[in-house]
Amino acid sequence: MPITISGLAKRLVTDGLLTQSQAEEALRLARNDKIPFVTHLVKNHLADSGRIAMAASEEFGAPLLDLSAFDLRQCPRDLVDPKLLRKHRVLPLFRRGNRLFLAASDPTNSNAFDELKFHTGLSTDVIIVDENKLSPAIDLVIEQMEGSDALLGLLDDVELENLNVALAHADADALTNDTVDAADETPIVRFVNKVLLDAIRTGASDIHVEPYEKTYRIRFRTDGILKVIARPPLNIASRIASRLKIMSQMDISERRLPQDGRIKIKISRTRAIDFRVNTLPTLWGEKVVLRILDPSNAQLGINALGYEDDQKELYMNALQQSQGMILVTGPTGSGKTVSLYTGLNILNTPETNISTAEDPVEINLEGVNQVPVNARIGFTFATALRAFLRQDPDVIMVGEIRDLETAEIAIKAAQTGHLVLSTLHTNSAPETLTRLRNMGIPAFNLATSVTLIIAQRLCRRLCVHCKTPVKLPDNVLLEAGFTAEQFPTLKLFHPVGCDACNEGYKGRLGIYEVVPITDGISRIIMQDGNSIEIADQARKEGFNSLRQSALLKVASGVTSLEEANRVI
Repeated sequence: MPITISGLAKRLVTDGLLTQSQAEEALRLARNDKIPFVTHLVKNHLADSGRIAMAASEEFGAPLLDLSAFDLRQCPRDLVDPKLLRKHRVLPLFRRGNRLFLAASDPTNSNAFDELKFHTGLSTDVIIVDENKLSPAIDLVIEQMEGSDALLGLLDDVELENLNVALAHADADALTNDTVDAADETPIVRFVNKVLLDAIRTGASDIHVEPYEKTYRIRFRTDGILKVIARPPLNIASRIASRLKIMSQMDISERRLPQDGRIKIKISRTRAIDFRVNTLPTLWGEKVVLRILDPSNAQLGINALGYEDDQKELYMNALQQSQGMILVTGPTGSGKTVSLYTGLNILNTPETNISTAEDPVEINLEGVNQVPVNARIGFTFATALRAFLRQDPDVIMVGEIRDLETAEIAIKAAQTGHLVLSTLHTNSAPETLTRLRNMGIPAFNLATSVTLIIAQRLCRRLCVHCKTPVKLPDNVLLEAGFTAEQFPTLKLFHPVGCDACNEGYKGRLGIYEVVPITDGISRIIMQDGNSIEIADQARKEGFNSLRQSALLKVASGVTSLEEANRVI
């Protein structure tokens, strides 16, 4: 049945933004998907969202607002259920008397306005905004509505409970004036609560609390980049450190030695956030670093990590083997733990006995026997591995191969019917084999036990809302590693920055070098070949290096050339 176009659709055709057939098809598909007409147009890149907003404003005589200039903190949070905002993709901006002003990209979405009018008891006025700016604004406000108050309350509960426990068991003579009276600490408690809450909200991976001679600063590591988020007064530095130590159940009287602790915050019945806390005595006081451990990161699934299709297939094939060794390598903070945990989740079935030795255990995995090693009492990786081999394991994960003894036991396990996963700190897959040889592992053991090596880095993902195409000189592209044959179809993007991202980037994804130990590579290992010869053989067999994998991500538009150069 043909669709008659009118209103906004007709205006877009008249203005030349859509053809008649495009408008008819878009209306039909939007109705089938039960989404607003404008949302469908922008989602499928059929017309520019800014020009759609201008056309809608002129057609319906509604005011047009640049949402990036609006302070979203003014949005009323207690009038509308977040489910309605998510369903109808409209945003309450402010209330005047009995009138509620709504930001919308599609003024024809009358069902949404009627439902909000019914639920709020207020008349609704529509203000037109750009769809590309509306979606991230709605998501941000919903996140704040659903998480802010509840999470702050949970933080208060957890912290007050820990505070009472610490005060009850601490030596009274050891308590400083900073921690004697809980009532006096209310501002400190609230400030620490806010720092933890903001870190969770912004997706930070680490919090750095740092005292200096004349300044005191707090930094978040977000998407791999450290940024200063607060500069509290220097005279409260020891109070903040004491507060964090109390929450982590450390010894608050010990300020001369490093300490480790954990904070666990339950956000819902099914989700909790762990903070791994470490203190370090510095010249001007105790520096505290908190690593934020979100178990949901280990549940992302392999498709979300950024593997190319052929790389994912190689990893999955190696995980299906009954024996052998999979090594994941890269610098600290390159995502090795998530790659290993993703593999363990794939293997984690009732039929499989999995044991891990970790220092420390970062994320709890149900169904996996996780063992924290403790070198101070002689419980090392090697000791744990020996115990595992007497526990009838199918899969063993070693947090890190640091010495010859651990490497020898892990290789023995891989050769005797066990699948072993572990990590090393090297720069590339070929260098991993050289590192193991330098440790003292015989070449024939490497060639027969190691099945797959994954080297990886994490790069920032370009924001989909504000990234912009960029044209680079041919010589720059050639130096980067692109070929002249790629130039005609190559479309690169540059970060800009908007309310939905951090300086043009939002989130991170992995860049991988996945190299299976093939017959050709095994021959080079047996001949004591170096990492350069192994890398050449891997390229001949079609396995991308880290650089080549990074350029694929740049060419696909998910990251920028600057970011690829930064991490590789």
